[in-house]
Amino acid sequence: MRKMRDTPNRDRPREKLAARGPRALTDAELIALLIGRGTAGRDVREVASDVEHYLKHAKGCPSYDNLLEIDGIGSAKACEIMACFELGRRYLEGDGVSGHRITRPEDVLPLVAEWRGKKQEYFVCITLNGAGEVIERRVVTVGILNQSLVHPREVFSEAITDRAASVILVHNHPSGTLDPSTQDLGITRQLVEAGSILGIRVLDHIIVTKKGYASLKELGHL
Repeated sequence: MRKMRDTPNRDRPREKLAARGPRALTDAELIALLIGRGTAGRDVREVASDVEHYLKHAKGCPSYDNLLEIDGIGSAKACEIMACFELGRRYLEGDGVSGHRITRPEDVLPLVAEWRGKKQEYFVCITLNGAGEVIERRVVTVGILNQSLVHPREVFSEAITDRAASVILVHNHPSGTLDPSTQDLGITRQLVEAGSILGIRVLDHIIVTKKGYASLKELGHL
């Protein structure tokens, strides 16, 4: 394998990308450009070739520990490679959350699937723009819900940052029952009132379990 220092400038990854764009580079060249340089006794092309071989057989995003096993890849380079993959996932593939359109309670279920079967109560706030599209989802609190834990300040602070037009509240019932408790209804009333003052509408409060859901809006509580 020809070493990088023996490669004409026009054929080196950086110069090649600048002149012809990233699609003109092979996978190994892109990796070589990313990691920058090799180590004593190992040219960057050799290291890049080993990384390419690993990535072709890896399932999903690369593992930090597995990258460290490659001769020539240290902590800094492993982190750079993983950061590159994560940025690509966020900006190109999407996270399956942002932009998701909510028109009915069932549309929320895929966004909270990971919390439906939890053994603790998770209170989640989903922020939406004026078109009813999801901006973000966040866990506000974990544990038995009460009005001191689920405070309007905690629920709406990020919604304000998101410039959200509305929010949907969701929490799970580990017991499996879908009946809203007195505490659930009290929290909902408090948050609806706070949202009204802030100009951020609470569209619904949904209770979820492994087997189903209950919309407080559909039940007439909003």
